[in-house]
Amino acid sequence: MQQTPQENFIIKIHGSATSGIIAAFTSYLAKQNCYISEMSQFDDPFSNTFFMRALFNFNDEKNSNLDNFKSGIAQVAAQYDMQWELFSTRNPPKVVIMVSKFDHCLNDLLYRFKKGELDMEIVAVISNHLDARPIAEREGIRFIFLPITPENKTQQEKELMRIVEEEKVDLVVLARYMQILSENLCKQLFGKAINIHHSFLPGFKGAKPYHQAFNRGVKLIGATAHYVTSDLDEGPIIEQEVQRVDHHLFPDDLVSMGRDNETVVLARAVKYHLEHRIFLNGNRTVVFK
Repeated sequence: MQQTPQENFIIKIHGSATSGIIAAFTSYLAKQNCYISEMSQFDDPFSNTFFMRALFNFNDEKNSNLDNFKSGIAQVAAQYDMQWELFSTRNPPKVVIMVSKFDHCLNDLLYRFKKGELDMEIVAVISNHLDARPIAEREGIRFIFLPITPENKTQQEKELMRIVEEEKVDLVVLARYMQILSENLCKQLFGKAINIHHSFLPGFKGAKPYHQAFNRGVKLIGATAHYVTSDLDEGPIIEQEVQRVDHHLFPDDLVSMGRDNETVVLARAVKYHLEHRIFLNGNRTVVFK
């Protein structure tokens, strides 16, 4: 008989920096017979905010009482005025992937998912075009076609949010989804929607960034994964990647190289989010890699 994998937990803590926080939480975990296998912390002097993430398990899983454990954690957190979240690794985050016609990021995410690199439950692939339908159906994933026009955009965004709320979606991935989300939708998805921007932000915003880069004779091109906000391509940056280029390379060459950057950067950002490694810190992020 195959044994059930051990249940691990991830706790995320943040709040105003003060002495004794680490000792208080780690002591509590030890008293609850927990084994901490990974822990990271960061104190940001600019925002006066403390961040901590710990991966742990109960040494005696059968006799652990999760409700009592949470109650105790809440008391420790209240003592230090900390915000906290607890996640079980047995409950992979639910994800919706949105895409338009460019499918390289979608294909890459699905490949990594099949290989076990991304621990998630893909609820659906949603697109404003039909191009990605065969890709989703080949993998046995629900495909939802939501075509966008100026007249129906509000209604289609409401339908998207209905799906997100009904399916209890934890993350929306814009895998080269070439539509600008409304301010209202961005607010509803704040902190749970990741976009891949085909440029090294900030710079070369808008259409055809690789052509802009070519015309400027840049020596570096890149890609940026960030959380979606109502300010276009201005959301908190999660991950970036660059490659060196020179005068031998033309726009199509840059586009090809850019696709590689985009897939790698988006996959990293999604993985960090799935593993609860990211904290929002104003317009910045703290990422425990």
